[in-house]
Amino acid sequence: MADESFDAICVGAGFAGIHMSYRLRELGLKFLVIDQAGDVGGTWFWNLYPGAMSDSESFIYRFSWDRDDLMNYPWKDHYVKQDEVLAYLNHVVKKHDLRKYMQFNTQLVSANWSESDQRWVLKISGPEGEKTISTRYAITALGLLSKTNLPDIPGLKSFEGEMYHTGAWPKGTDVTGKRVAVIGCGSTGVQVITEIGSKVGHLTCYQRHPQYSVPSGDRAVTAEERQHWNENWDNIFDLVKNSITAMGFKESQRSFHDATPEEREKIFQEAWNKGNGFKFMFGTFSDIAVDWEANEAAADFIRRQIDKIVKDPEKARKLKPHDVYARRPLCDGNARSGESYFDQFNRDNVDIVDLKETPFKQVEAKGIRTSDGKFTELDCLILATGFDAVDGNYLRLAIHGRNGVSLKEYWDETGPTSYLGVAVPEFPNWFMISGPKGPFTNAPPQIERQVEFISAAIEDNEKAGARVPIEATHEAERAYSAYCEELAAHSLFWKAEDNWIFGANIPGKPKQLRFFFGGMQAYRQKLVEVVSKGYDGFKPFTSNPTARVF
Repeated sequence: MADESFDAICVGAGFAGIHMSYRLRELGLKFLVIDQAGDVGGTWFWNLYPGAMSDSESFIYRFSWDRDDLMNYPWKDHYVKQDEVLAYLNHVVKKHDLRKYMQFNTQLVSANWSESDQRWVLKISGPEGEKTISTRYAITALGLLSKTNLPDIPGLKSFEGEMYHTGAWPKGTDVTGKRVAVIGCGSTGVQVITEIGSKVGHLTCYQRHPQYSVPSGDRAVTAEERQHWNENWDNIFDLVKNSITAMGFKESQRSFHDATPEEREKIFQEAWNKGNGFKFMFGTFSDIAVDWEANEAAADFIRRQIDKIVKDPEKARKLKPHDVYARRPLCDGNARSGESYFDQFNRDNVDIVDLKETPFKQVEAKGIRTSDGKFTELDCLILATGFDAVDGNYLRLAIHGRNGVSLKEYWDETGPTSYLGVAVPEFPNWFMISGPKGPFTNAPPQIERQVEFISAAIEDNEKAGARVPIEATHEAERAYSAYCEELAAHSLFWKAEDNWIFGANIPGKPKQLRFFFGGMQAYRQKLVEVVSKGYDGFKPFTSNPTARVF
């Protein structure tokens, strides 16, 4: 017997869990939000590494449903930094009095569907020890990038200095004046290196894969800009909802092939000068992500910028990527120092090691030795090695649906899949926010769409008497997965090596599609279509769905 019963349980208290708690309270349900962290924030609670910031601009990296906050809550720069995101989320929780529904330092141990009771039975471990709770609806808001990926390097555990993964950075840690190594230069590594290059005694970047990074264009927000946003919030979020990336700008409709060489160079240069990785990839030409020639032209432009910036030809050679420009488009946090990621390598105290040329031999007690015999003595080792993204956090949990089948067993057959990124057959009344095959877009708008859809389904089920659970069908899941594959078939993102978007950054993990590549507008249209057809793709649970616009 459960110690306590609820209508809904949400696991996770980041952007998704906060919004979900707001909606559940609107529905008048008895609910609880749990999180293993010590407070709200999700990803932004843990990622305290130097230089941590969103690569979405500040004015759209927030909730759109609180107009008062959009009008009045302050943000100083065009990009919001980690401490500011965390302060904002705490503000929202306090303003809407949501903390009383939340329990922190609490882990989900297991979740099992009870066919006889038509409820989920959860075992949780918190400050008061383990206990069992039950709920009609279970919602997981675990985040896309939460399960840290630790590299398999010989001798890593033998290192006697400080060692931190950027996804679990200890609060207050300072690397000023120290001999530091950073392993990895994806989005996090680029931010860390840009931030600490001028502060450490010596920095060695152990580069696993060179990156196409553009400036962020970060700068202080002017009063005129803030006034413009406040006068145009409806138009801004209409653009967000009816775009591909949900990044608050209109993506280019012009093909690379419709421009002259001179026009192409001008367009690329203007985008580089303004900054933002998504604007450079999607705001210049419409076909960079699908056309080899357009893609190579964008890549070549970035390589030429690296040659202009980096004075040491050997460092520049190592920093220049030559594969397809088709990963999450990066930008560096260059506001505070006025210098870009690539500028850091003009410093005498910043070196780069290309691990494809000179791989690790081993980590030793006092530092790192590479295959050429060179030993680098270190005080601190920073692992900017990313995450087991999307499904990694789910596979570590013991979630069992109908007939005791675990989610891991289910995905062993199909790969990480779902219907609409929110539901899985054989797992009734269980929903994911940011689950496999959700849209590849700016996170807060994507989270809002999924929370609204889940809330709508729960509301309509409650109005129908909640006599039957909400459950996706296998046929709908297969059809939706095929649709996702069709949308992604021509994307050059498939061609990038070790791309975390497909799980290829984890050794031994199959390379499989994990996102909906149709963009925000198409995803919203799909949600509206599903509801308008009586929750098409779900087993019948209501005969009178409410018309929705997501």
